[in-house]
Amino acid sequence: MNILLTGGAGFIGAHTVVELLNAGHTPIILDNFCNAHPNVLTRIKMITGVLPKLYQGDVRDRELLKRIFNENKIDSVIHFAALKAVGESVAQPLRYYDNNVSGSLILLEEMQQAGVKSIVFSSSATVYGEPKTMPINENFPTGATTNPYGTSKHMMERIMMDMQRAQPDWSVIILRYFNPIGAHASGKIGEQPNGIPNNLLPYVTQVAAGKLKELSIFGNDYPTADGTGVRDYIHVVDLAQGHVQALNVKAREAGTHIYNLGTGKGYSVLDIVQTFERETGQRVPYVFKERRAGDIAECYADPQKAWRELNWQAKRQLPEMIRDAWHWQKNNPNGYENETFQAA
Repeated sequence: MNILLTGGAGFIGAHTVVELLNAGHTPIILDNFCNAHPNVLTRIKMITGVLPKLYQGDVRDRELLKRIFNENKIDSVIHFAALKAVGESVAQPLRYYDNNVSGSLILLEEMQQAGVKSIVFSSSATVYGEPKTMPINENFPTGATTNPYGTSKHMMERIMMDMQRAQPDWSVIILRYFNPIGAHASGKIGEQPNGIPNNLLPYVTQVAAGKLKELSIFGNDYPTADGTGVRDYIHVVDLAQGHVQALNVKAREAGTHIYNLGTGKGYSVLDIVQTFERETGQRVPYVFKERRAGDIAECYADPQKAWRELNWQAKRQLPEMIRDAWHWQKNNPNGYENETFQAA
């Protein structure tokens, strides 16, 4: 299949491009590089031998979308393109709604015009808000979100569900991610945050590498075993393979299909720090700070539905996730910055 990936040069997108190529699909990337670097394309070629086709631009650009759909026979779209930092969304809600909601609406309208009726949507466990029990399954209520990022994802889920009801021949696949970490085992692609990282593990690796002084742990008074927040961490390659399985199994099946992509295990912030120190031999100094707005105490998945219906489950354990993330950081202290990108 020919797959358009919006935001396809980002952390999850790039790993999904590799897995799509490994599975025999043809990925086509649209990215404005606000959360990515053009040199990721050359790294994908190093891993796969293929330089993917790239359109540089914004998902809100209707004319560019029309051109992409006119120039390529697109079978399905994987929609990654979104702003994604919880804390930033609290401070800049209008920017998040404009990018994440308006951009998605424009994409859906142009897909409809082009007759492309299959989409995989990059959603988030944040749509569940703060559930009363764990683990979280797909039947839990959604919508009581705690931050604009999560609200933007919930809005788009509802919009896509409504659209699919009105147009029953669409296939809408909603994948609710838990916390992707790690990097490709080759060390060629990984997470390169802009500025100070918003996500935990890139922050840990940059502290260990001496790029940052210390790790800030936001909150040590949560009702968890050690007082720090608990999350379900999933290797980004497992997550990418979940997208491929979803496409292979459900992309041609009309309906709305919703899946959690996680491991089913919760680890605290201090669990991550201690495992990192044990696996790498690097010390990670940290300080406790006030809780961040929009954060919750714990969040981990019940991933059984994905196993039953997609024949997918996460295979990589936390030590491997951490080793791969550190391998990426050591090999790429400046991320993708030290190369010159050459387009096809």
